[in-house]
Amino acid sequence: MKIAIAGGTGLIGKALTDYLHKSGHEIIILTRQKPASSTSNGARYISWLNQDSSAIVEKLTEVDAFINLAGSTINTRWTDKGKEQIVESRLHMVKKLYCIIRDLPMKPKVFINASAVGFYGTSEEQTFTESSRIAGSDFLAQTVVKWESEAKKFEAMGIRTVYCRFGVVLDSHGGALPRMVLPYRLFIGGTIGNGHQWLSWVHIQDVVRGILFVIEHADVRGPVNFTAPEPVQMQEFGQTLATVLNKPHWLPVPSFALKMLLGEMSLLVLEGQKVLPKSLLNHGFSFHYPLLRQALEDIF
Repeated sequence: MKIAIAGGTGLIGKALTDYLHKSGHEIIILTRQKPASSTSNGARYISWLNQDSSAIVEKLTEVDAFINLAGSTINTRWTDKGKEQIVESRLHMVKKLYCIIRDLPMKPKVFINASAVGFYGTSEEQTFTESSRIAGSDFLAQTVVKWESEAKKFEAMGIRTVYCRFGVVLDSHGGALPRMVLPYRLFIGGTIGNGHQWLSWVHIQDVVRGILFVIEHADVRGPVNFTAPEPVQMQEFGQTLATVLNKPHWLPVPSFALKMLLGEMSLLVLEGQKVLPKSLLNHGFSFHYPLLRQALEDIF
């Protein structure tokens, strides 16, 4: 298949490009940077954000699937300006892709848009699946609502549209895990907050396998949770991480300290949600890493 990826240079994008290339697919990366003259991952790079959409339509003929992973990081202090950038960067990317795909003479079979389990809001008691339709009221939840609403416009073009609601993606090369590991490397690791908050995690390899699974299965559409089938509470996560790293788990990180340090963004680690991947499981997807210890042992 011919697959185009926006945001192909981020954590998920790099792993996905490598995986799809090894699986025999032709990859086009839509990038803000100058196109590379040669690449080691087999992808072709197209500079797109500073060009009129009509100028690149001819370079994207007969694309079978579009994947949008683009958007500024949420791992920054959530000032008013920071929040605006988080939201606008996501909406802008979707609108840009819409203009491109609208003008394609042959539409892709599927449009896959990144999203987040933050849609559900936070809770220590509830369990969320794709059937949970009521969004949370916090900033991250409302950002996801706006993001997915913009992507729904592709459905009106008759394109199968999927919203990949990612949990915490575990990988040694980036994302949240290296930051969570650092205190343990320094022998000061311990439970974050009260330890009862849920962490809906997923191994990076199950993410990229899951995305290809979604592309190949035409009956998958709408929101799809990309989380392992066995979420854990933060205390269990820390204890398991310490065991795998052979480090102590003893120094708790109080909630008030994180709130002072991170501000509103602290809800990413102090609050959570228990999210299950019902859509993937119901369609027959098999996780390589369903259990946390198994995933961490593979990564480390």
